[in-house]
Amino acid sequence: MKNAWSTLYLAAALALATSTALAHDAAHHAGGIKTEAAKAVAAPFDIVHTKISTKGNIAIFHIAVSGKAGATRPTASGKLAGSSVFSYVWPTTIDPSVVGFEPKAGILALAVTSHPDFDDTPLYDENGDGDVGNDGDLWHSHWVVLTPDDACGKGALKVVDIPAGAKPRLPKTWPGLPILLDSPGWSPTFKGDTLEVRVPFDDIGVVKESKFDGVTAGLRVNASVHAPLLCVVDVFKAASGNLSLPGHPDK
Repeated sequence: MKNAWSTLYLAAALALATSTALAHDAAHHAGGIKTEAAKAVAAPFDIVHTKISTKGNIAIFHIAVSGKAGATRPTASGKLAGSSVFSYVWPTTIDPSVVGFEPKAGILALAVTSHPDFDDTPLYDENGDGDVGNDGDLWHSHWVVLTPDDACGKGALKVVDIPAGAKPRLPKTWPGLPILLDSPGWSPTFKGDTLEVRVPFDDIGVVKESKFDGVTAGLRVNASVHAPLLCVVDVFKAASGNLSLPGHPDK
C-alpha cells in the first residue's frame, strides 16, 4: 500500500509539474506574431513566435523556433571577404536616431548574429579569454540600419554603407566598420527553443508605439570587401511571411 501511495503521489506531482510548465510556456509564448512551423526551414531558424514586450524601461525582444535556438552557426571560411553571418533579427519602425544614428537613415533592427571570420564587438570579450578580437562566432547583439539595394539581389536588403569621407551621426559603441551597425553589448539569452534580448531605453514609449517583425537570415560580406559591404543574401524565414511588420509591443 505504501508503494502504491508513493506511486500515486509521484504521478500527481509529475502531472502538476507538467501542467505548470505548460501553463508557463503558454504564457511565455502569448501575444506577438505566431507563425506555423515549416519543414523546409532548418529548425534552429524556423520562427514560430516573435514578440517584443516591455517591463519598466526594458524592452524584451523574443523569438521562438521549432528547434533549438542558436544551435547552428556559420562554418569559418578563414577570410573576411565572402564570409557568412547567421542572424536572428527584429526589424522595427523605431527611428534610427533613438539609438544614435541619423534620423530616417533606414529600417532600424535589433540583430543577434554569429560570424566566425571576424569580430565586430571590439569593446567586449564574449568568451572571456582576454582577447576582444576573436569571439565573433559567439552569438552577440547589434543594432543595424537596413535598406534595399539591388546590388545585393533584386529587392534584397543590406546594412547601410557609410560612404568614404562621410561623417554621419553614430552611436558611441559603433565598432568602426563603414556601415550603420552598433555593438551595444546587450547579451542574448538562449534557452531551448527561445532567444531573448533585454534592451534598456531612455524613453520606452518609442518602443511601445512601434511595430515589428521577426526574421532569420543569412548575410554575406562582399567578396571585394566594398560597398555594399554586408548584404542579406538568404531570408530563412519571416514571422509575418512578407516583412509587413504587423507586431505591436505588449500585444
